[in-house]
Amino acid sequence: MGPLPRELLGVLACPACRSELRARGANLACGGCGSVFAVPEGIPDLRCELDARTDAVRDFYTAAPFPGYPPRDDYSALRARAERSEFARLLDQAIAPDATVLELGCGTGQMSLFLATGDRLVVGADLTRASLQLAAEAARRFGIERVGFIETELRRPGLRAGAFDVVYCSGVLHHTPDPEASFHAIAPLVRPGGVIVIGLYNAYARVPHRLRRAVARLTAFRWIPFDPVLRDRAAEPARRRAWLRDQYQHPEEHRHTLAEVQRWFRASGVDFLRTYPSTVIAERAADCGLFAPAADDWGLENVLQQVCWSWTLGREGGLFVVIGRSPIGRTSAHTGALHPDRTLS
Repeated sequence: MGPLPRELLGVLACPACRSELRARGANLACGGCGSVFAVPEGIPDLRCELDARTDAVRDFYTAAPFPGYPPRDDYSALRARAERSEFARLLDQAIAPDATVLELGCGTGQMSLFLATGDRLVVGADLTRASLQLAAEAARRFGIERVGFIETELRRPGLRAGAFDVVYCSGVLHHTPDPEASFHAIAPLVRPGGVIVIGLYNAYARVPHRLRRAVARLTAFRWIPFDPVLRDRAAEPARRRAWLRDQYQHPEEHRHTLAEVQRWFRASGVDFLRTYPSTVIAERAADCGLFAPAADDWGLENVLQQVCWSWTLGREGGLFVVIGRSPIGRTSAHTGALHPDRTLS
């Protein structure tokens, strides 16, 4: 594979000291501490040494990259599959056609590829090289050029602070040893005025899944009741196995309430916008836009809606999305410079 595109190189940084990276032959070299990073198969390896728990998660996904690609997949099929999700459609509509987008924990890169339309530059980052290899191969197969993939870790990402209009991180933080610390590490990557989108297991909506998981473990995973995803993937053994491992056998999992995540936002100086689904009764993100502030933010209403999610989101694992905006005029922790505003939608 040829040299990294200049645009991709411009958003990378040394994971050890946060300094700029420069191409040096087939490698990347840090202009600050002098560290050198390999770029095997065109995917930069920007990892520092991992702790034992993070290394266990990496090994887990190496054994079964998630999510997998169906047989004979193509780009039109990938887009059609993604557009069945209202959230994916709303996210695509909310992001400007020339935005710089980061997906942290991209897995096999399906959302990154879906968002790589127009003049967007999309970077998919993940801890597991086996997943990234599938993502890069799919990008080549589908002919998508303005997307790049890197191997890095959430707590010390090899990415430049303030480089992204949108930072999207779904289904990832709750699999890290310290989700709050991981959030504080990735929040500076979004530019002032930009948007951060995180998806987490909800403490209320995850209850039905925990009950299914208890039954699954009691039966040595021979019987898993009422899981619609496993039922839909009955004819796709590899994708079914990947879902089973991710949802029922993961070595690290945490669950969170909206109030907890809002506290993270305040500590990182991020303004809360809304959740998906909305915690405002009778409000739909489709009616007002995914990046628009919610009509209200009342604690009691928030809790009531989260309890109700047990009957809706609980069917497929209880993942909810929290969206925030980095205030305009915030000083970048990396450069100390003020960043201009830019319209995202």
